[in-house]
Formats: sequence, structure tokens, C-alpha cells
Amino acid sequence: MIQKKICLMGAYSVGKTSLISRFVKSIFGENYHTTVGVKIDKKVMSIDGTDLTFVIWDIAGEDEYTNFRPAYLRGVSAYIIVVDGTRQATVDVAFSLHQKAKLVTDDVPVVFALNKSDLKDEWALTDKQISLLESFGYPIIKTSAKTGLSVEDIFYQLGRQMLPATAKG
Repeated sequence: MIQKKICLMGAYSVGKTSLISRFVKSIFGENYHTTVGVKIDKKVMSIDGTDLTFVIWDIAGEDEYTNFRPAYLRGVSAYIIVVDGTRQATVDVAFSLHQKAKLVTDDVPVVFALNKSDLKDEWALTDKQISLLESFGYPIIKTSAKTGLSVEDIFYQLGRQMLPATAKG
């Protein structure tokens, strides 16, 4: 079995923990719980006939009190940067985190998750902001931890990118 470390990063309250809960336990909780430091979960996913164990690091959200800790990315195989579609400021945090992560990681797969797509009426991201995210050249997936929309897709895409070419068939 192949085991890979995945980190989820983003501003506070973008839905990192909720995305992980939806993926690992198929649940969504309405209550907000702040992540302190890092929380680690595991899930096995079969991708193209290969069992892949995701060791998922839920890193505390970045805000004025909590700064990015590069040591959390040591040994990472891929990372997901989560943006809250209802809060424009989370895009700036995503840009900053991506730049910081690129300084301490090899060329690993990255996915940007535009979360809270179930709140379309409250969506605040502009086409320009989404275009800037697209300019990085990584997949951008609209997700909803609440409804489960595209949550498995994020991990499936990362898994396919991380598997050795021989395992992909």
C-alpha cells in the first residue's frame, strides 16, 4: 500500500476541517471548531486499482494571530489550498500560502478548492480573482463540504498525480 502526506491550508474558517470530515467520515457538522496547530486523519482510497493511504494534515487557518509553519510541509506529497467563495480576502491568503509553500516543497501536486459553493447567493469571488488562481496552472475545483460536492474529486485528482506511472495503468 502506498501512503502519501497531504496538507490542507487556507485562511481561518474556509472549511478545511469540514472538507476533511466529509472526505474521511462522510459527515458535515454545522458548528465551527477552530483547529489549533495541526490535526491528522487517514483514509484509504482506491485509485485505478491501487490502494492509496492519504495521511491528511489539517493545518490551522492563517489569520492575524496564526502564521504559516513551513515545518508542517516537511515530507508532503501534495497540498490543497482552500478558499472560501463567500470571502474575497481568503484568495489573498491562498496566494500567500501558495508562495510560502513553493519555497519549502518540491514540485508536488496542488489543487485549489473553492469551498462553500452551496452558498452561491453569497459568493463573493470575482472572475478576476478566479483567473489569477487559474494562472498558477493547478486544478481549481468548486467544492461544498456541506453537500459533498466534488470533495472526493479533490483527493482523487491528487492521488492520480501522485501514483507512479506504472500504477496508473
